[in-house]
Amino acid sequence: MKGKIYWKFESGDYRCNIPGPYGGPEFLAAYEATLKGAKAPASTAVPETVGWLIEKKLGSLGFQNLSLSRKRSIRGELDWLREIAGKYHFARLTVQHIEALMSKKAGPVAANTVKKNMSMLFNFASKKLGYTGPNPAKFAERMKTNADGYHTWTEAEIEQFLDRHGPGTKARLVCLLALNTGMARQDLCRVGWQHVSQRDGKKRIAYNRGKTGVAADLPILPELAEELEMLPKDRMLFITQDTRPVGYKPETLGNWFRDRCAEANVPGSLHGLRKAGATRLADAGASNWEIASYLAHKDTKQADIYTQKADRSKLADSGFAKLANVSNFPNELDRKARNAE
Repeated sequence: MKGKIYWKFESGDYRCNIPGPYGGPEFLAAYEATLKGAKAPASTAVPETVGWLIEKKLGSLGFQNLSLSRKRSIRGELDWLREIAGKYHFARLTVQHIEALMSKKAGPVAANTVKKNMSMLFNFASKKLGYTGPNPAKFAERMKTNADGYHTWTEAEIEQFLDRHGPGTKARLVCLLALNTGMARQDLCRVGWQHVSQRDGKKRIAYNRGKTGVAADLPILPELAEELEMLPKDRMLFITQDTRPVGYKPETLGNWFRDRCAEANVPGSLHGLRKAGATRLADAGASNWEIASYLAHKDTKQADIYTQKADRSKLADSGFAKLANVSNFPNELDRKARNAE
């Protein structure tokens, strides 16, 4: 039909058109269907090699059942392994070989990801391909990492960012969306007015998290509502690129937001804002399941971390408060005793 927008999809020998506009319901539904129907390219890997094992894993039902974002991240990680070690026979690899692969990555997190993915491949070979040998990745030395992971934004950093990026700016909108909804990058890239509703006189935002499939249904707090009111009511995507009305890829949005953090001179990331939102809830006394609902998690394992930190802080405060009523310190440390002399 004349005037109708189509996007070309190509994957190896598989090609088709996807109806637009980009990011709309029709586009997203067709894109999902196209991904499932795309033909996998013929295998060129030598049997029993790491490259062959990776292709088997990528073609498995377990991989196909993952979310799109998880598929994308794992495929990227496995593509690196295939390039570096694809020609080697996986059954001949030793612990030393795994650690040598890990050493090719910069930083402990990336190195540990190599160990994790190699272990995943060996487990897959054992369960699905009849492999009966050892899993050398299991015994590779794990690199020490920051136990807290991504930096959690402080309230001062949030205020500094919002001072730098004023009302009506895209940076402020992205910040408040991430902070008040707990959305991950891929969810921020597809949220729009179609996710907003009104119930009992109050506006809410509801979505299914892309990574877990868990539904989230959250109230829209005033600071976020103010920013949303500045957007046109026909916006299918709240966050679009500056030069054209299309959305971002999750990685691109993350990089763009890091640049805005640098402008505000704060060491932040979008994931760090999710952690800040969960920390706010924990400090306010929210339960584990209340925090898990904000994060759109299937269980409270991650929420437990936030509530435990908040509980420890409160217990420490209450514990030290009791010292105010104790006067059994040595005289040089006991202010009450000194004042009484």
